[in-house]
Parts: sequence; structure tokens; C-alpha cells
Amino acid sequence: MHLPKTPSLRLDNKRALVTGASSGIGLGCAVALAEAGAHVVCAARRADVLNASVDAMRAQGWSAEAMTLDQSDISAVEAAFAEPYDIVLNSAGLARHSAAVDTSSADYDAVMDLNVKGAYFLSSFAAKAMLAAGKPGSIIHISSQMGHVGGPERAVYCASKHAVEGMVKSMAIEWGKQGIRINTICPTFIRTPLTAPTFDDPERLAWVMSKIKLPRVGEVSDIMGAALFLASDASAMVTGTSMLIDGGWTAD
Repeated sequence: MHLPKTPSLRLDNKRALVTGASSGIGLGCAVALAEAGAHVVCAARRADVLNASVDAMRAQGWSAEAMTLDQSDISAVEAAFAEPYDIVLNSAGLARHSAAVDTSSADYDAVMDLNVKGAYFLSSFAAKAMLAAGKPGSIIHISSQMGHVGGPERAVYCASKHAVEGMVKSMAIEWGKQGIRINTICPTFIRTPLTAPTFDDPERLAWVMSKIKLPRVGEVSDIMGAALFLASDASAMVTGTSMLIDGGWTAD
């Protein structure tokens, strides 16, 4: 009897680029890919924090290097793809929350420039390099549950993440025949230094817990498995979609 074979989650001999990799979700994803055998180029703006993170990864015996990169600098992003990657994971993002009537033009532009324009051209340059090399690949964006719902004081952020979700669907249609997959991971509120103000505010924490159906908030480790899945052959038939890791937030 012939039994089916489970696809491998290993990433040996794969090159991965992870943006926003100095801390939080980005660092967690970089660790997940490196632990599975990939050589991971960790990119972020803060060179000191980035280098410390890469040093810690190397101390574990994993293959990693640092790349200082401002993802809102489109020319710099293009230059990062002189050679193709097998996996590109974008965790760079920005949130500036305010009531919609109080949103400034500067805040709107900052969020859209990074969350949408930066993500768009990162995807475009990544795919262009893969296509030129005749290689398949996986492009992954850390989006948000707010790409599927709305939230108070989050109109600009929600707009940016809804845009990413639509962008990914269109790119998946364009690149699928060449074996290039593109997907999003959509977390709920994840405990990181950046989300500490939310979790430290009793009223905001109560709102978050009223929406999450499971009895806790998210941790970085909750995202790492999804990143590994989408980067690996285990997700070979997955493209143009989102993985909601939201504790049931969007279930109702």
C-alpha cells in the first residue's frame, strides 16, 4: 500500500529575507525560518538592535546576517534584490491611531507609505528577481486581523491592511503560473514591546479580551508556526489568501 508523504517543513538551502526583523513578530519569524535551516537575512532600520538580534541567532548555531534597511526607501528596497530570495517575509509596519476626524495628513502618509507602498514594492522587486532567475518562491506579509474588520481609532491602519489583502490577491493571480506564492498572516493583538501600551491600559485590554474568543492574548510564538508553514513546501498549494491568527476575533 502506498502511503502519502507529509511535506517537509525544513528550509535547508533556502535563502530568506525578513524585514522588520530586529524585534517582535519579525524577529520571531526570522528565528522560525533560521531554525528550520534557512539562511536568513534580517533587515530593519535600527542597526544596533538588529545586530544584537542576529548575534543571538548565530549563537544558537543558525545562519543569519543583518541588513540595515528602511523599507520606505524604495530605491534601497530595490537594491536589496540584486540576488533572488526563496522566501521573503515582510514584518515592517507602522500604526498611528487616532479618531478618523483627527487624523493628520502626515500620519496618513507615514502609515500608507510603509504599510502599503513599502509592501507593494517589496513584493514587486522580490517577484521580479524570482522571475528573472526562473525560481519559484514564497512571499509572506504580516498583515492584521484589521485587514478584515474595522476598529475604533484605527481607520488609517485598517485602510492600509485592507489594501494589502487586496494587493496580495491580485499578485497571486499574476505570479501563480510561475510558482511564486504570496500570502498574508493576520494576527490579533500580539504581546510585544510595541503593544505594551494597549495591554497596560485596563480599558483597552478589556476591549481586546472581549473580542478574542480564546482565554488569552496572542504571543509571538503563535505567529512563528504560520510563518514556517507558508515558507515551506507544506503550503505548496496555498496562495492569494490570509491566515487569520486572531483567537476567533473575526468569527462573528
